[in-house]
Amino acid sequence: MEEQFVLIATAADIYEGEIIRGMLEENGIEATLINKKDSEFLIGEVEVYVPADQVGQSREILKLHDEE
Repeated sequence: MEEQFVLIATAADIYEGEIIRGMLEENGIEATLINKKDSEFLIGEVEVYVPADQVGQSREILKLHDEE
C-alpha cells in the first residue's frame, strides 16, 4: 500500500522549508520538501509534505513554534 503525503506548510525559500523539515524530523515526523520555485524568475514556493497519519501532530508542532 502506498503511503499518502499531505501538504502541511509552504515556505518562500528553500532554507525556510529546511527549517520546517528539521523541526518536524526532530519530533520523529518524516517530512519531504518539493521545491516549486522557478530558478529564473524566483517565483513560487517550497512545499513541505508529511505522511497523512501525522498531519495532526505536525500541525501542533508548527503551531507551538509559531507561538514562541
